[in-house]
Amino acid sequence: MAKVRKAVIPAAGMGTRFLPATKAIAKELLPIVNKPSIQLIVEEAAASGIEEVIVITGRGKTEIVDHFDAHPQLEETLRRAGKEALLREVVRPSQMVKMATVRQQRPLGLGHAILCARHLIGNEPFAVFLPDDLVDAQKPCARQLIDVYEATGRSVVALMNVPREETSAYGIAAGAVDVRDPRLVNISAMVEKPAVVDAPSTQAIVGRYVLDPCVFDYLSRTNPGRGDEIQLTDALAAMIVERGLYGYLFEGNRFDAGDVTGYLLANLNWARRTPRIWAAIEQYVAAHAGGVPR
Repeated sequence: MAKVRKAVIPAAGMGTRFLPATKAIAKELLPIVNKPSIQLIVEEAAASGIEEVIVITGRGKTEIVDHFDAHPQLEETLRRAGKEALLREVVRPSQMVKMATVRQQRPLGLGHAILCARHLIGNEPFAVFLPDDLVDAQKPCARQLIDVYEATGRSVVALMNVPREETSAYGIAAGAVDVRDPRLVNISAMVEKPAVVDAPSTQAIVGRYVLDPCVFDYLSRTNPGRGDEIQLTDALAAMIVERGLYGYLFEGNRFDAGDVTGYLLANLNWARRTPRIWAAIEQYVAAHAGGVPR
């Protein structure tokens, strides 16, 4: 079984839910405490054994590339000042993985964005990380999926259960639980953002995938769907019929960093790892527990 060495991060979106903050900065660079959210994604990729990351960018996203590049002047300034700990944090993004970028020239959907990386992926299995989805897990979410792929040879997507009234906000999968593992689902159907009454289950597809390279053939044959975009879900639905697809109910906590509320919750989650910051938050909440400050 081929090792999963490469990953695609589609990051060409305009970040309209965060305007006006994203008028001049890429949404993926908004910080989770003191790290850009996309750095948390790349850290997960590296911790999962990924060696090469292809970021799909759009117009105005060159600063993402800059973040993962070396910055000799800044590094030398920190070195001369003796700020070794901070220097290590600045250098780390450029050393985690090999990085490449591809420009998605037109916003034709997630499926099209992934198809843009075909020439760099080649005939290898690969992971997909959607940068809006941050997952805090003891074992990286992507590693959980890679283990399934390398054990079964079948493409796999991350799943989590959501309230039925929220199913219209997600791609939804349905299928039978595998007898070998209660977290493994043999997917038989999936639909992109169905009406609540039409949702085949409450198992939502989260932004982590490990895919066989044959998915590119399905994407190239997929017609524009919802929103007049090429939907990855539509390509995977076609692939199910011929090759099958697993879902995996991953262990961990997922935060929607593409939504303002989810973004703030992600900040609180990662802030808990720094006692000084968390103590200040607890103090603030205790002082204002009686109501919203004016």
